[in-house]
Amino acid sequence: MSLRAGLTSWHADWTDLKVLVVGLGVTGFSVADTLWELGSTVLVTTREAGENHRAMLDALGVEYVLAEDEAALVVTANDFGPDVVIVSPGINPRHAIVAWAKDAGVPVWSDMELAWRVRDKVRTAEWILITGTNGKTTTTQLTSHVLTTAGFRTAAVGNIGTPILDAIRDPLGFDFLVVEISSFQLHWLPGVGEGALRPMSSACLNVGDDHLDWHGTAAAYRAAKGAVYGNTRVAVVYSKVDPVTEALVRDANVAEGCEAIGFGFMTPDTGELGTIEGLLVDRAFVPDRRNTAHEIVTVDHLAELGFATPHMILNILAASGLALSVGASAEAVAEALDSFALDHHRCETVAEFDGIRWVDDSKATNAHAANASLRSFPSLVWIVGGLFKGTAIDELVQAHASRLRAVIAIGLDRDEPRRVMAEWAPHIPFAEISGDDIMRQAVAVAAEHAHDGDTVLLAPAAASMDQFVDYADRGRQFAAAVRAHVGLDDE
Repeated sequence: MSLRAGLTSWHADWTDLKVLVVGLGVTGFSVADTLWELGSTVLVTTREAGENHRAMLDALGVEYVLAEDEAALVVTANDFGPDVVIVSPGINPRHAIVAWAKDAGVPVWSDMELAWRVRDKVRTAEWILITGTNGKTTTTQLTSHVLTTAGFRTAAVGNIGTPILDAIRDPLGFDFLVVEISSFQLHWLPGVGEGALRPMSSACLNVGDDHLDWHGTAAAYRAAKGAVYGNTRVAVVYSKVDPVTEALVRDANVAEGCEAIGFGFMTPDTGELGTIEGLLVDRAFVPDRRNTAHEIVTVDHLAELGFATPHMILNILAASGLALSVGASAEAVAEALDSFALDHHRCETVAEFDGIRWVDDSKATNAHAANASLRSFPSLVWIVGGLFKGTAIDELVQAHASRLRAVIAIGLDRDEPRRVMAEWAPHIPFAEISGDDIMRQAVAVAAEHAHDGDTVLLAPAAASMDQFVDYADRGRQFAAAVRAHVGLDDE
């Protein structure tokens, strides 16, 4: 079975193409909806489907099959005989449908590949790709905000929550799509051929072990992250703080003339962004970059904005490099910072009461993200736990034990924090929370250990779905418990 060539435009002939869409979350529905609009024959298969998505598929006339397990899904695929399979991000490379597609000679796409192929529906936007273990959502939002401030019509899309296919079909179109792209989506992208992405600029912010249960090995995870740089045409942006990203850039197959732009906490060399005596500066996109550097913003001003933590400064440098590489000015970066607001649940102060600061970083769903939070505060009561996705937290406790007053473990499986605390910090008070009203209990125990000048930090270093709907639900429950504890009205 072979896929016909030439499906590289919205205006190509997509009719009669048989597509099996695996998964019916937000991404899966956007794929099915797009293919329906293109006139393809679509079958959606999923383990479960929300009432709203089922109702919308019914309204479109798109068929769907509920497959209770992988074997049932393979039977459905055999019966349908698709020309291509498009998988939602959660489908891992060892899934039975992937093996079936390989044996049958059926190509497997992600939503990103479909979006790249049909990106010219209205007008062809330039793509900027951003990935990383930590900080990619903030950097994506900030890059988009800078470009909007600079006068471009821009959308932040992808793994950030807005499906890229929805932006492709926007009736007005965009100048730039700033795409947060996950390691799952990157895994499925072809490096060459019709479906290969060719972004204008791209960045990998950092790489720490994460999603090892999905990728299988740390090497596979890093390789997926490195795919973000493939075929980039203008600038590949990497962290001088993280040698892995620099190695990924060196190994990347980029377009001729593409520049490598480093950023970090250092006096920048030619072609880099960095810091000099309390300033964030650009020495990559100024006319005489061999001899001069251009001020972007002062660290003092970032402190006034609440953006002076180390990880946020790195995010700002990365976003600046990306935005400057595609035509924004340093002045636009500075102006955008003044009006930028961080997402909820990303190092968000919930309350300050009796000298204790309560901080919600529920979005720290892996050890790398939690590390960035932990190093931002001098004295901590740390709330940790959830689904660890095959990663260990030994290095977190080793690095921050001297500043931990207590550690409180949530999550259904608390073996990992229990093991690590016993091995590396048995002298630090450790509590485990179980039963009902998890966050109310965790906040009450944290209050027993916190003193004037301490921060109680929810930075779980783990996914949330064992006890909560998602990381936002976890953060909201923490914030509500904190407000109840300190006597503030819940909002």
